[in-house]
Formats: sequence, C-alpha cells, structure tokens
Amino acid sequence: MSRTFAYCRVSTTGQTTENQVQEIKAAGFDIQQQRCIEETVSGSVPASDRKGFHKLLERMESGDVLVVTKLDRLGRNAMDVRSTVELLDGRSIKVHCLALGGVDLTSPAGKMTMSVIASVAEFERDLLIERTQSGLARAKSEGKSLGRPPIASAGDVQKLKAANQSQSEVAQELKISLSTVKRLWNREEPLVT
Repeated sequence: MSRTFAYCRVSTTGQTTENQVQEIKAAGFDIQQQRCIEETVSGSVPASDRKGFHKLLERMESGDVLVVTKLDRLGRNAMDVRSTVELLDGRSIKVHCLALGGVDLTSPAGKMTMSVIASVAEFERDLLIERTQSGLARAKSEGKSLGRPPIASAGDVQKLKAANQSQSEVAQELKISLSTVKRLWNREEPLVT
C-alpha cells in the first residue's frame, strides 16, 4: 500500500510552509503530520544537500508518493529538479506537482512537462541575471555609485583623529562600529573642513 508524503520548503525564516501544506490537503492528498517534511533552506542548495530532504528519503519506500506544490520546491534549476526526480523514480517513488495539475513527474508525460517548464524557468532566471548585469554595467559606466552609501568617510574619521580623539570616541561620535573606524583610521584622504 502506497503512502503519501509532502515536501514543503521555504527559503528564509521569515516565510512559512503553511500555504503549501494547505494546498496539498486541499488537493485531496491525505498527509499525516509525520509524513510532511518542512524545511527552511535556499532553493540554490541542491536537494541532495538538504537535511529535511534526506530525512524524507530515509522514510520513503518503493511505491510511495511525494507531493510538492511547485517544481521550485525540489530545486532552482532544471538539472537539479531533473536529478531529484530521477533519484526518486529510481526508487519507484512517484512525484506529483500540484502546479502542473497534479501530474506524476515520473511518468513519460510528466517528465516531458517538467523538462519544458524547468527549462523555461531557468531561461527566465538567466535573462533576469543578464538584465541585472547589463543595468549594473550601464550605471557604472554613467559614473553612478553602486552599493550602499557609506555611513562615514575616511575624512570624517581623520578630522576627529586630528582632534586627538581615540578610536572608540570616534566610533561613538560617528555612531559607527569600531572596526569601521579602524579600517578608515589610516586611510589617506583629504581632511574635510
């Protein structure tokens, strides 16, 4: 008799897996608490390196069913998702993805669907990275300052240093960390008057 397991993953501690659990239950899958693995780990971490996923693999047997809400719960790129599904298929575990209409990803139709969707998602991600890099390069060529603005300059630190203040006094006055003061303490920059 096959058992149903759920794998619910979020990327940050500020997120919750509650919506994923509810979606799986609403789709009619009967998952018991001990068969629902929830974890907080970035999708960039391959499934093979996730503690919760390993726990899931230890519990599952041939003939069981794994349910996920979306492909990206299994991995961020097409290769990771495919290798995870192939690993499960090799153990005769079916993988259902709700976002794909509950299709079994280990079936021939599911494998084809998963490959097309995962490839499109990876393509979109690559385009986003390309656009971001182009935007940063353009901003840099226009002389725009990238990154967060400095909270204190070397000139600010040098001015207080010239007034014979200690490093800790400078840190307190500028409301910056002592390590920032130390980094800027001997930097050559004209004094700001």
